[in-house]
Amino acid sequence: MSVFHYRGRNLDGSKVSGHVEAATVELATEALMAKGVIPTEINAGKQRGGLNLDLSALFTPAIPLEVLVIFCRQMYSLTKAGVPLLRSMRGLTQNCSNKQLKEALEDVTNELTNGRSLSSAMQLHPKVFSPLFVSMLSVGENTGRLDDALLQLANYYEQELETRKRIKTAMRYPTFVIIFITLAMFVLNVKVIPQFSSMFARFGVDLPLPTRILIATSDFFVNYWPFMLAAIFGLLFAFRAWVQTAKGREKWDKFRLRMPVIGSVVNRAQLARFSRTFSLMLKAGVPLNQSLALSAEALDNRFLENRLLEMKASIEAGSSISNTAIASGVFTPLVIQMISVGEETGRIDELLIEVADFYDREVDYDLKTLTARIEPFLLVVVAGMVLVLALGIFLPMWGMMDALKG
Repeated sequence: MSVFHYRGRNLDGSKVSGHVEAATVELATEALMAKGVIPTEINAGKQRGGLNLDLSALFTPAIPLEVLVIFCRQMYSLTKAGVPLLRSMRGLTQNCSNKQLKEALEDVTNELTNGRSLSSAMQLHPKVFSPLFVSMLSVGENTGRLDDALLQLANYYEQELETRKRIKTAMRYPTFVIIFITLAMFVLNVKVIPQFSSMFARFGVDLPLPTRILIATSDFFVNYWPFMLAAIFGLLFAFRAWVQTAKGREKWDKFRLRMPVIGSVVNRAQLARFSRTFSLMLKAGVPLNQSLALSAEALDNRFLENRLLEMKASIEAGSSISNTAIASGVFTPLVIQMISVGEETGRIDELLIEVADFYDREVDYDLKTLTARIEPFLLVVVAGMVLVLALGIFLPMWGMMDALKG
C-alpha cells in the first residue's frame, strides 16, 4: 500500500491534515470520507514496504482467524440479545485472551465512550480489523442490522479458517518429507561421507566421478557451513525485503498462481474467496465499486488485487461488470458466465455464492489428491539421492575389491 498525505475539513468545518494508507487515491478518499473527513488535497507519499523495512510489521503476528470467529460469534450473541454495545465491548475486552485484540478493543471502547461509532472506532486499527470487517459493520450500523452483519462475518471467517486448515493438512506430509531429506543430506555430508573419504584416502586409489562429487560436497559442508547458514538467512531476508516491495509482491503473487501442481489449487481458492467476499458485500448493501475494492484487498494477492482495481476503474468509467471481468484475464469462464447472468438478472450475489461453493468443492478435492500428485516427485528426489550415494560409495569399494583379487 501507499501512504497518502491529505488536507481537508471535518464535518464541523475545522481543518485537519495527516496520513492515510490505501492502495489507490480513490480508496484513500473513501477511507477519509468514512472517517468524516472531506479531503481537499491528497498527495501520494512513499510506498509502504520498500527497502526501509518496518521491523515491527515483520515480527508482529496477525490476529488468528479463530480469535476473530469467536469475537464475531460473541458480539452477535450479545447484540441479538439486546445488550448495550458499550457494555458488550467492555465485557469482551475483559475476557479477551489475545493481547493484540485486547489492546484494540480497549481503544475501541474508549472511542465509543467519546461518541464514535463502532465501525469508525475499529477503522483506527487496520492491523486488527480489516477494511472488509469495518465496512460490514458500517453497513450493519446504518441499516440497524448489526447482528446480521456480525453473523455473516462469523460465517465468512469460519469458511476461510476451514479452507486454511485443509491446505495445511494437505501440505503436512510433503513438508515433513522435504525437512527429513534436508536433515539426512546434512548428516550424511557432515558425519558419514568424511569417514569413507578418509578410508579411500588411505588406499590411494583413483576415485570415480560420483565419489569425487560426494567428497567435494562433503568438504564444502564441513568447512563452510557457517557461510552456508549466513547465505541462507541472507537470501531469506533479501527475499522478504523484495516481497515487501510493490513490484516484488505482485510478481511473487503472480508466480504463486502459476506454480506447478499447487498453482491451480491456489487460483481456485482465491476465486472462491473473491466470489464469497464480493457476494457478501453486495448482499449487505455495499456499493458495487466499494465492494469490488474491498474484495480485492481481502484476497491478499497483489496481482489479483491490481487487476480488480483496474476493473473498478473501468466500471466507474461506464463499462459493464462482465466486460471488465473478461478484459482482466484472471477469471475462469465459469465466473465470467455467472457474473454475466447475474448482471442481467440482478442476482449477482446469489450466483457468486454458488460459484464460491463450487470452487470450495474443487479445492477440497484437489487438496485430497494433492499428496498423491506430489508423491512421484518426492520419490524421484529420494531415489536420486540413494542412487548418487550408492554409486559414490560402492563404486570405489568394488574397485578396491577387484584390485585386491587381482
